[in-house]
Amino acid sequence: MCHVIVTCRSMLWTLLSIVAAFGELIAFMSTDWLVGYPRTPDAVFGPHGATTAGEAYRPTLGIYGRCIKLPHLQRGILCGPYAVHFGEIASGFWQATSIFLAAGILLLCAVAFISVFTMCFQSIMKKSIFNVCGLLQAIAGLFLILGLMLYPAGWGSDKVQLYCGPDAAPYRAGLCSMGWAFYTAMGGTVLTFICAVFSAQAEIATSSDKVQEEIEEGKSLICLL
Repeated sequence: MCHVIVTCRSMLWTLLSIVAAFGELIAFMSTDWLVGYPRTPDAVFGPHGATTAGEAYRPTLGIYGRCIKLPHLQRGILCGPYAVHFGEIASGFWQATSIFLAAGILLLCAVAFISVFTMCFQSIMKKSIFNVCGLLQAIAGLFLILGLMLYPAGWGSDKVQLYCGPDAAPYRAGLCSMGWAFYTAMGGTVLTFICAVFSAQAEIATSSDKVQEEIEEGKSLICLL
């Protein structure tokens, strides 16, 4: 018989797990990791065909994508991948970053998917599903940390220097500033470890004496604070 067990701690862990997974996924796909120094497009065409100066803007560069402004585009900023193939990513360090982040995000997405079903299933192969998910989240967190540590090492690449100036070097961003995606990835990594620790509390909450009493009374839906 399937017992649906809902507690505040288990629901909070599920919610935080989903937020961490989506936060890391959005950050990885974003182009706002580095914000370049202000620049002006070479020229834009005015309404009478005259050439006028474009407005200053700051291009952004992601792990595999970028946003730039082209003079002949009336719609403004053009965003898209600069790397069509994995080997075209700006540097070997960023390629390693992509691998570690992708591995961590894959684990987080798997845990987020499984967490939705923890209300009905609390064990897998006689092991607590919360403990298994917590272990996977800890491993994912390590992958994410490795990826974020390697990411600044790629700032010395030619691609980054186009956006950040010739002073850009490993672990020195030159004229660039950090974009929201980098901080989101850092926040998601911290949240991942919080979820890994909090999974133990979710396990305790769903296996408490009060839950066992409710099960013995024959209740299939158990909601506890």
